[in-house]
Amino acid sequence: MKIAYAGTPEYAVAPLKALIDKGYDVVAVITQPDKPVGRKRILTPSPVKAFAQGVGVSVYDFEKIRDNVEEVKGIGADLLITCAYGQLLTDPILKAFPMGVYNLHASLLPLYRGASPIQSAILAGEKYTGVTVMRTELKLDCGDILLVKRCEIGDRTYGELSDELSALSAIAAVETVEILSKGEPQLLLQDEAKATFCKKINKADGKVDFSKSARQVANLINAFSPAPAAFCSLDTAQVNLLKATPCEGCGEVGTVIKADKGGIVVACGEGAVNVLSLQFAGGKPLKAADAVNGRKIKVGDRLD
Repeated sequence: MKIAYAGTPEYAVAPLKALIDKGYDVVAVITQPDKPVGRKRILTPSPVKAFAQGVGVSVYDFEKIRDNVEEVKGIGADLLITCAYGQLLTDPILKAFPMGVYNLHASLLPLYRGASPIQSAILAGEKYTGVTVMRTELKLDCGDILLVKRCEIGDRTYGELSDELSALSAIAAVETVEILSKGEPQLLLQDEAKATFCKKINKADGKVDFSKSARQVANLINAFSPAPAAFCSLDTAQVNLLKATPCEGCGEVGTVIKADKGGIVVACGEGAVNVLSLQFAGGKPLKAADAVNGRKIKVGDRLD
C-alpha cells in the first residue's frame, strides 16, 4: 500500500513520523507552501515539510491543490491520510486515491466540526475530547467514522492538549493503516442531529471578562494559550494570561484577592480564578510566583 500524507503544522508531524517509523510506504507528503516568518519575513517551510525533507520523502506544496489534480494522481498513492492540512479537497482530488482519503480530526465528531476543535472543546467546558478518523467527503468533517481516540481535558491549555492529541493522532494514523490493509473497513455514520460547528479563533475573542463565572474565565484563558493568548489590562498595560484554574474566592470583580507562590487569585462574577502563568507586555512568560516576587502584581490590583 502506497500512502500519501497531507499536513502542515507541528501538530501534524507526529502522525507522519509514526507511519514512517512503522515502516509504511509513505511515498509523498503534501503541505502548504512556504510562508514568511518573523520580523525579517524569512520564507520558511512548514514543520511537516521540514520533517519530510529530513527523512527523504518527496514533498508537494501546492498553492491550491484543487488546481493540481493530474500531479496528485501522478503521485500514485493508494491512500491519502490528512491531518491539519489547511486546504479543502475537491471531488477529483478525493477520487485520485483508490483506497480513499481519511482525516485525523481533533474532536469527538460530530462535535466541533471546523477550524478550531481543540480550543472550542476547552471553551465549552467539555470533560473529554479526542481524535476521530473519518473518511473524507466533500461536506466539512461529515464523513463516516473509522475509529475514535478519547482523552480527558482537565485544566490543560490549548498547547498542552494539542500535544496530547497530536500523540493520539499518531496512534490513530497507524491503526488506520492497519485496519485498511485488512480490507473493507466497518464505518459508523455520524449523527447529524448532534453536529456542532466551530469558527476560526481570533485574537479579539480572547478579551477576558471577569464578570463571568470562574469556570468560563479559566476555560477562555486555557483555550487561548499559548496563542493568540487571552488578555486583560493592568494600569492600562496589556497582560496575557496563559494558564488558570477555577477556585473559591470572592471580591470585587477583576480584583486580585490573593498573590503568592501558589498563584494569583482574581475575583470573578462567580468564584475566582487562580492564574498560574502570565506575560506582561514586552516580556517573557512568567510563573505567577515570579510575577509576585518581582512585584509586578499584588493584592488589590485591578485587572480589566
